[in-house]
Amino acid sequence: MDTKKLEGLPKQDGEIEKGKKHIIVELIEYEHNEVVSKSILKKVTGSINAMAFDTGEGLNEKRSPFDTYLQVIDGSAIIVVDGNDTKLEIGQGILIPAHASSHIEPNGRFKLLLTIIKSGYE
Repeated sequence: MDTKKLEGLPKQDGEIEKGKKHIIVELIEYEHNEVVSKSILKKVTGSINAMAFDTGEGLNEKRSPFDTYLQVIDGSAIIVVDGNDTKLEIGQGILIPAHASSHIEPNGRFKLLLTIIKSGYE
């Protein structure tokens, strides 16, 4: 299994246009053997990113100092939080607590929405 770290992932430029409706799963496309990330919103208090993972791609184990909400918007994936595996299908999400170890194991192609909340940690 080939996994990639979040740092250094290719970015699709720009946030989405404010005040305009959109279909979240269509904001980001799969790319062969890649993990693609698109910024939906980025503020000092947190961020929202859409990510597309090609088959065999995931994210290595990490710990974040912030609470992170992850929701699958296409396909399915296995999310491991502090050693506990949880399979998420379309529409399902999981809240990863600050300082917990977590990683994403691929289960074919999938897309997710990743929300990081930084406020409350001042």
